[in-house]
Amino acid sequence: MEPRQAETTAKLIDLIEPVLRTEGKELVELEFRRESHGWVLRLFIDQEDGVTVEDCAQISRVVGDLLDVADVIRTPYHLEVSSPGLNRPLRKPEHFESVLGKIIEVRTLEPLGNRRKFKGVLKTVEQGAITVHCDGQEYVIELDVVERARLCYFDFMES
Repeated sequence: MEPRQAETTAKLIDLIEPVLRTEGKELVELEFRRESHGWVLRLFIDQEDGVTVEDCAQISRVVGDLLDVADVIRTPYHLEVSSPGLNRPLRKPEHFESVLGKIIEVRTLEPLGNRRKFKGVLKTVEQGAITVHCDGQEYVIELDVVERARLCYFDFMES
C-alpha cells in the first residue's frame, strides 16, 4: 500500500470507528483500494449477534453521510458495507484472541526469514505479537508487520 493510501486508510478508520461504536457495531476491517471499476471503500462490520443486510444498508447511509461531510476522500469511490464472513479478517489483538487454537493465514509486510505467508494454528497472542504453528515450526510474528490476516474457517472445520 502506498504511503498516501495508508494515511487515508488510517484517517478513515479514525473517523468511522467511533461512529460505528455508537451504532453498536464493530469495524472489523476497512479496505480502500483501486479496482477495475474505480476506487472502492469496503467496510466489514460485525456485532455480537451478527449483522443483517438491513444493518449493512443502515451503516452505509450513516457512513456515506459522514464521509460527505468530512470530505476525506477526494476522488470518486464506491462504498460497500458487509459482514466479515466465515473467513473473517483479523486486525486487532482481540480478533486474534477470539480465534486462539484455530487455523489462520497471515501475510507479512516484510519477509520473516525467507517467507511472508504463514498458514497454521494460532498458538498465542501476547505483547503485540502472535505465535503461529506452521509447517512443523512456531513463528512469532509482530502485529505491526502483519499486512493481512484471516481465519481459515473451512480448514478449521475439516481438521
